Amino acid sequence: MAKEILSKENIDLNVTLSSKEEAVRYTGEILVNKGYVEASYVDKMLEREELTSTFMGNNVAIPHGTEDAKGLVKETGLSVVTIPDGVDFGDGNIVKVLIGIAGKGDEHLEVLSKIAIVLSEEENIQKILDAGSKEEIIALFDEVN
Repeated sequence: MAKEILSKENIDLNVTLSSKEEAVRYTGEILVNKGYVEASYVDKMLEREELTSTFMGNNVAIPHGTEDAKGLVKETGLSVVTIPDGVDFGDGNIVKVLIGIAGKGDEHLEVLSKIAIVLSEEENIQKILDAGSKEEIIALFDEVN
């Protein structure tokens, strides 16, 4: 049976991170530790940031690996990290919600579209930040079918 794409174990609330690199590593390490990706996927996430920032606006970044990192993905998975104090992603872009993605094959496209639907509502970003429990975040993503 395939793993859940987003489970409570993949979510960390109210984390303090001091740099973009630390934020990307933290998000990626959740995916590594939960068995979604090989450890070297985190380096590919950092490589992606060097190519183009994964900052999406509205205090959100969606770190993910480069195209050539696909072979390092064991299972499609997400990690969600909230950083109430924010972390600077460069150019004054402050990130408070990190969503790490690892997609097997083309599954990342479906996952990205779900994330886009949830994040298209600014109030949902605030709901993620204000979440008192990991279940609240899972419920928010489960609403999108």
